[in-house]
Amino acid sequence: MHCACYNNLDHWPTMVYHALEHEELFSRRCILVNGPVIVGAGPSGLAVGAGLYQQGVPFVILDRADCIASLWQNKTYDRLNLHLPKQFCQLPYFPFPPNFPEYPSKNQFIDYLESYARKFEISPRFNESVQSAKYDETCGLWRVRTVTDNGEVEYICRWLVVATGENAEKVVPDFEGLDEFEGTVMHACDYRSGEAFEGKHILVVGCGNSGMEVSLDLCHHNAFPSMVVRSSVHILPREIGGKSTFELATALMKWLPLKMVDRILLVLARCTLGNLEKYGIKRPSKGPLHLKNTKGKTPVLDIGALQKIKSGKIQIVPGIKRFSPGRVELVNGANLEIDSVILATGYCSNVPSWLKEDGLFSEEGMPIRPFPEGWKGKAGVYAVGFTGRGLSGASFDAIRVAEDIGKIWNQETKQTNHYVSFLRSKMQ
Repeated sequence: MHCACYNNLDHWPTMVYHALEHEELFSRRCILVNGPVIVGAGPSGLAVGAGLYQQGVPFVILDRADCIASLWQNKTYDRLNLHLPKQFCQLPYFPFPPNFPEYPSKNQFIDYLESYARKFEISPRFNESVQSAKYDETCGLWRVRTVTDNGEVEYICRWLVVATGENAEKVVPDFEGLDEFEGTVMHACDYRSGEAFEGKHILVVGCGNSGMEVSLDLCHHNAFPSMVVRSSVHILPREIGGKSTFELATALMKWLPLKMVDRILLVLARCTLGNLEKYGIKRPSKGPLHLKNTKGKTPVLDIGALQKIKSGKIQIVPGIKRFSPGRVELVNGANLEIDSVILATGYCSNVPSWLKEDGLFSEEGMPIRPFPEGWKGKAGVYAVGFTGRGLSGASFDAIRVAEDIGKIWNQETKQTNHYVSFLRSKMQ
């Protein structure tokens, strides 16, 4: 289907209505959006939508899943709670309910997001998988092509907000012999609880927050986890002296340089958690905040896994050499008999697979410019949810994106309304 492009704002409302009215007549529909298209209905996309709603800017949110925050709803384990206090995780313009605990549960957070969407009248278009998004220099607009159960749809818009985030796709490393392993192999995104693993020997690959919590959950269900710790990792207590470690670090950063704050955190962690090297856990040479800011590596916030490690209920093992039926050989030559493998190996961005753009994103699908400069590109493209700073970083960028688009949209709307009023006065 051919779809004409118009870059004149006062033509758009009529054309949008026309396209929506007749979209069912075409196998490949073409919809012009008088505002931005937001790709992703997770917390980042919802936060941008809320900011635009408050400024009266129309928008469309697209998501390949059938619900908001599909990562939280469909790809997280049951025992998950927010790792940081709720004041650092709430989205803009709408705080958590006062009766929520300091660290809301997964289900409480999902309830909060659904309330958020209702408050700001956000209704994403679900089950629309974006296949490509490309800027058309001829008409000065973005062309966003999606696939649905009913065929293809192309959205034409002036602004494109990429809000699919850092965790769009699971990372599955290639291990020698894994296809020969006869037991269950799953990624942590498919793990819900350890109930099905009672009495089983499980290899958990990965020692980040997910790996630690999956191992802890397996212990609670009387399984026998061995956790692969291939490289060094920072483990900090979630709280120090009854105060959130993250909150403490944030307060110290207002007065002290990052390097000194890192030293303070490591001293406090050593006093609280003890020497972890004797359990097979080595700390990196650089501090936790330094690695977070430069490499995006999040320190582990311990909520009980270390106690299980110290008691021997979670075994720490080195890297993997190869798998064989019912067994794994480690790099130190040891062999373990195992029943299942859980890959807590993280996630990555999928932006390069669909966004055709130069300048904002790297080949890895992350903003080229570091935070706080990676939120805006050329030709009306924006990035939200790629800061490496969790929900607070996403909220920070969402506010800026919504304000930037809203300022332009409202200025042009006022100019158009003034021009229309002028023409009417001349015709009378």
